[in-house]
Amino acid sequence: MSEVTNVSAGKAKVGGAVSRAPLGTTLPTTAAVTLNEAFVNLGYISDTGMVNSGAISNTAIKAWGGDTVLNIQTDKVDTFQFTLIEALNVDVLKAIFGDDNVSGTLATGIAVNVNSDEQVDAAWVVDMAMRNGAAKRVVIPNGKITAIGDVTYADNAAVGYQVTVSAQPDTAGNTHYEYILKA
Repeated sequence: MSEVTNVSAGKAKVGGAVSRAPLGTTLPTTAAVTLNEAFVNLGYISDTGMVNSGAISNTAIKAWGGDTVLNIQTDKVDTFQFTLIEALNVDVLKAIFGDDNVSGTLATGIAVNVNSDEQVDAAWVVDMAMRNGAAKRVVIPNGKITAIGDVTYADNAAVGYQVTVSAQPDTAGNTHYEYILKA
């Protein structure tokens, strides 16, 4: 039976939706548990929200005559794309450029070294507010920034860092977890 109250939008949790921690940090296993203190909140993301793509690639096996008789899964990619718009947030800059490449504070001056250092794997959590007081939490145990979009500096737009986080399987073979709880 259709239920209109099960239809929801995913709004950012008040105070920021995206958090990042070093790989191996204890992960939450519900939508309500307090995050481990190692998780750093990355503040606002743009109003385009977050897009989760779960692309599957297959190879079609054909029989003589052209009929497809078997599809073999050859790839499954799990990515998350969002734009971090707190361009003056040191933790955002560390996520983009690497923890060791950013130093200082806004009050004392921030220095960013831009180089080809490889991005590091990290744990990621995205918290959302859903309809009728429900909370949703997406937990990415092992994710790595694999793409950074163009940064635009303009009078009419927030400076932002569009990132793609590619989720890699954890020891259980899962690329991410989703937890939903009505508060």
